[in-house]
Amino acid sequence: MTLGPAFDSVLTAARSGEEWAWTALYLDLAGPVRGYLAGRGSPEPEDEASETFLHVARGIGRFTGTERDFRAWVFSIAHRRMVDAHRRARVRPVAAAGSSDEVSASELAPSAEQQVLLRYGLEGARELLAGLSEDQRQILLLRVVGELSVRETAAVIGKSESAVKVAQHRAIQALRRAAQRQHSRPGGPV
Repeated sequence: MTLGPAFDSVLTAARSGEEWAWTALYLDLAGPVRGYLAGRGSPEPEDEASETFLHVARGIGRFTGTERDFRAWVFSIAHRRMVDAHRRARVRPVAAAGSSDEVSASELAPSAEQQVLLRYGLEGARELLAGLSEDQRQILLLRVVGELSVRETAAVIGKSESAVKVAQHRAIQALRRAAQRQHSRPGGPV
């Protein structure tokens, strides 16, 4: 979901402290931010999402750019909050934490990658994501849940666009293989 042509007026109103504008920005981005954080194994996705929006509120006056730039900026902040939380907790992200309401199907746009994740449900998605490398998992979550472009994803994680494309391709291939293995084993999804 995006704000589209209304983005500039919503941003201006948010900078002025208009509650309705903050609500619009939050509703647009909170679900994907929580989904990204949960999928990255954030110790406390709700807390880091809240911290993310506090940092957005503090820095919104300095932000310049389009709605896509804003989305990438918010995910960059979320990424840094998650890294800080892992450092504080001294926890290595390996699997998504939390309850099934952190990433709901309604918060995701149904791309091919998302259909695989949704088909197996949240637990199956966690199992599939756990089989990916840290970079692959991070890139896939930013691209799919965060709906960031290759360029925006590269900026968030500090890698080249080529590295993002290669990692995403490898992640999708790994997900397909894992999904095929799950489907073919007894008791696997139908």
